[in-house]
Amino acid sequence: MSIFLVGLVLFIGIHSIYIVAPGVREAAIARIGYNPWRGVYSLVSLAGLLLLIYGYGLARQDPVPLFEPPSWARLFAFALMVVALPLLVASFFPVPTRIGRFVRHPMLMSVTLWSVAHALAVGTLAGVLLSAVFFVWTLAARFSLVARPMTTAPVAAPEPLNDWIAVAIGLAVWAALMFVLHDWLIGMPLL
Repeated sequence: MSIFLVGLVLFIGIHSIYIVAPGVREAAIARIGYNPWRGVYSLVSLAGLLLLIYGYGLARQDPVPLFEPPSWARLFAFALMVVALPLLVASFFPVPTRIGRFVRHPMLMSVTLWSVAHALAVGTLAGVLLSAVFFVWTLAARFSLVARPMTTAPVAAPEPLNDWIAVAIGLAVWAALMFVLHDWLIGMPLL
């Protein structure tokens, strides 16, 4: 469990710098430069993610049950992920999507839905802790975005085709996870 916790702290910690200490990023960039900052940020993120994944795998070998998930939780999680994955894909388009305009921050909404789905469907200490930390982080990130001054950069008009592409790719990823990838990547079949 300690490897899992170290990974969780590293991953969420580096992603929380702009939330809890907004000046740290700018000070680091001023001191070492933009690309070195990106390199450090990326390395810490990757190390945290790898430790998180490895540690979670270890924690799943000896799970600490917190509750028995309700019978409807699996189907509810499947339904939330149908929405979460297209939102995640939509967040990567350089030209805005109507999805992104409507939701505002589709990646944060995607992670929020993912965390709720998994908190209800897993029921173990590691699973609930992982989901709860990500849920709280998305809320903090949303509040920090509201508190930041808005930039007035010109925004391109949404490209409607990008919405359809995001939904198609998101649903394809959802189907792949449902039928093959979740078992292969996480070690837990969904069906």
